[in-house]
Amino acid sequence: MAPAVDNNPGMSYERTQTARTVDSGFKWVTAIFALGIVATLLAIALQVGRDALPAIQKFGIIDFVTGVSWNPVEDTYGAWTQIYGTLVTAFIALLIAVPIGVGVAIILSEDFLPTRVQQPLVFMVELLAAIPSVVYGLWGIFVLSPFLQGPMTWIYQTFGWIPLFSTPPTGRGIYIASIILAIMILPIISSISRDSLVGVNPTLRQAAYGLGATRWETLLQVIIPTAISGIIGGVMLALGRAMGETMAVTMLIGNANRPSPSLFAQGSTISALLANQFAEASGLQVASLMYAALILFGLTLLVNVLAEFIVRKVEIKKL
Repeated sequence: MAPAVDNNPGMSYERTQTARTVDSGFKWVTAIFALGIVATLLAIALQVGRDALPAIQKFGIIDFVTGVSWNPVEDTYGAWTQIYGTLVTAFIALLIAVPIGVGVAIILSEDFLPTRVQQPLVFMVELLAAIPSVVYGLWGIFVLSPFLQGPMTWIYQTFGWIPLFSTPPTGRGIYIASIILAIMILPIISSISRDSLVGVNPTLRQAAYGLGATRWETLLQVIIPTAISGIIGGVMLALGRAMGETMAVTMLIGNANRPSPSLFAQGSTISALLANQFAEASGLQVASLMYAALILFGLTLLVNVLAEFIVRKVEIKKL
């Protein structure tokens, strides 16, 4: 066999020592940054846990998590009302935002709209994420709450015998806070879902069309299943945002320290509790607030771990 002829004898493919040094340095810099993020998270967790230690020693885990009395006068603290409010508002927000967000992502990633209409809509959806939470709260107070007062009152009068609607709506409560949270996490879900859908290999679409699949069959049976891991990741990221949101929820949820099954009842969340009481807190109250913050930290960490687990399981099934 004749030796291969080098058509570019002047071109050298051997990497120089400088290039190797730059690559090695870049690898170490990124590794240091990654370890720095981990170290920062551990430092935050350790600091919060140390400040919460007096409350942990006095109330333990069960009494603090299941207790419903938050009384700084008697130094009696239980965070179940806030934990319940955090989970319920975040869950309702997901129920509202996920179908809308994924639907918006599908519309903005497919050719349902002309480009001159689609691109401004993409920009406007992403712009929602840049609006400060206090603006969402003010909008909820002065616009959304009065707008929903009539329909919510009708629901209460008609279905008040159901525990979910057993409390008269007052303009503040779990339902209005959940709706605002849904609006706030909508751009996260739609943007990440759209990026996942757009990133699907176009040859899969062409292959589906070649096999005779319709546009909707291709979308529902090929495109979305391929992008499902990215969509799930966006949903879980939005859930973490909803659980940690502070100002808008504080302004709208009512900050009542009693749990209720009614969506129209006023409630509280961990972040709202911290925003309302930390500035004037002292002694054991500070430790109890830090204990609640530690629980919120753990819930957020659990959500992210669960998201990573689900994404990995979906990726394995696709393989």
